[in-house]
Amino acid sequence: MSDHGRFIWYELITPDMGGAKRFYGDVVGWAAQDLPMPDGGGEPYAILSANGAGVAGMMNLGAPMKAEGMPPNWTGYICVDDCDAAAAKVKSLGGSVMRPPLDIPGIGRFAIVADPAGAVFAIMKPIPPQGGQPPERDMSKPGQCGWHGLYGADPDKGGFDFYAQMFGWTKSDAMPMGDAGTYQLFNNQDGQVGGMMRKPETAPGPHWGYYFRVPDIDKAAATIKADGGQVLNGPMDVPGDDRIINGVGPQGAHFSVVAKKA
Repeated sequence: MSDHGRFIWYELITPDMGGAKRFYGDVVGWAAQDLPMPDGGGEPYAILSANGAGVAGMMNLGAPMKAEGMPPNWTGYICVDDCDAAAAKVKSLGGSVMRPPLDIPGIGRFAIVADPAGAVFAIMKPIPPQGGQPPERDMSKPGQCGWHGLYGADPDKGGFDFYAQMFGWTKSDAMPMGDAGTYQLFNNQDGQVGGMMRKPETAPGPHWGYYFRVPDIDKAAATIKADGGQVLNGPMDVPGDDRIINGVGPQGAHFSVVAKKA
């Protein structure tokens, strides 16, 4: 089965890698390991792991990115069968290519793109790992990304169609949210993995949000505050068995955590 349309990686761009390692280590429980840079050159990169398996990466928000006006942020990577073809398709469907396809030696080929409303994400054709397929991730386990949420174009008025045509995602349950419109849940080959809704006028620009799973939401809230982050929303119950927090790390990147109800 093709992995086209699967979320396969998450990446933090931060101005303080040391502080971010400590913060997310405390809140989510990740272990951080720096990757050696060839000849000591290039931007540093760190792998964030849960139970010995990489879940996310972290890199420095350097001067060129700051000059472009890039804020600290989390970006999700979606697997594609062909990076160049997928980037071209993004443009043909009304989206934009922010960073053209580029090879990462030994890792794969990626591009940074945005949907027609402006929500940014990454696409990647990874190089298959030695020894076969990587282990399947269980979204219910601590340290994994347990949900993917999009504030963007109205999913009832074309906002979902872009992703359906790009990745083959299908609609799942639709939850009416009153004046806010519909919260449209969606499936990929891993089942129900996220939801999307029309961006509220009071919210920042269109964006994806990533919910990292933790064992205890109340403990996570206390840790976020103690470590210098902010809890913007929650802890709050959501439909099903989960509770969530939307927050901002002390380095400035928005993020969310999710946990099972006690």
